[in-house]
Amino acid sequence: MSVLDAFSLAGKTALVTGASRGLGRALAIALAEAGADVACASSRPGGAEATADCIRSMDGGRNAWTFHADLADRDALDAMAAEVERQVPSLDILVNNAGDIARHSAEKFPVDDWDRVLRTNLDAAWLLSQRFGARMIARSTGKIINIASVLSFSGGVTVPAYAASKHAIAGLTKALANEWAPRNVQVNAIAPGYFVTDNTQQLRENTGRVAQINVRIPAGRWGEPADLAGAVVFLASDASNYVNGHVLVVDGGWMAR
Repeated sequence: MSVLDAFSLAGKTALVTGASRGLGRALAIALAEAGADVACASSRPGGAEATADCIRSMDGGRNAWTFHADLADRDALDAMAAEVERQVPSLDILVNNAGDIARHSAEKFPVDDWDRVLRTNLDAAWLLSQRFGARMIARSTGKIINIASVLSFSGGVTVPAYAASKHAIAGLTKALANEWAPRNVQVNAIAPGYFVTDNTQQLRENTGRVAQINVRIPAGRWGEPADLAGAVVFLASDASNYVNGHVLVVDGGWMAR
């Protein structure tokens, strides 16, 4: 196999959660551009149709499906996963991207927001990984990619639930890799830095905080969703077959400063 062939996802099928917009949409499109058929999940009915339509229109033909569930609702998550199993060929790639964030000072952080963020960001990733990972193990092949964060390494400001969930995602990634690497299922994570997305809209309106962030990014800019394309294709492809339990930081140099 040539180096370029190792990056091909032709004949593979992926599920991407949170695929309606932002990072998830970019991840789903990148996988499709590399050759994969993609199941696109979102939190609301029809939310990922635009992403799926983009994938279906690609040269060479791609299959795309749409699903929806509030991932903080375990019954809804289970129903969505069962529907994926009914409609989609065996998954080769799972991208746990869907996420939520809430911003409050720690002493006033509402417990309902804490529960929602942890259930969406952590519990859903665990339950989907367990369910589809078991099927990957049975076939002795598969890739699971969790979306972590630079807040997997630091605490951030006014986002304790998000920081806790992303620290846990990094730990879950390593724990699953320890068990599943011998079964030829690679589990890794991508840790984006500061990206221009809906989740950072409120943060980007805080000019003082933005100035503090900007001065620390060596690349001199915030990331755009397309900046994650190469990382997700690498971790989803045969090119990463000996990469296990790694958290790949894509942050413009933030962590190096």
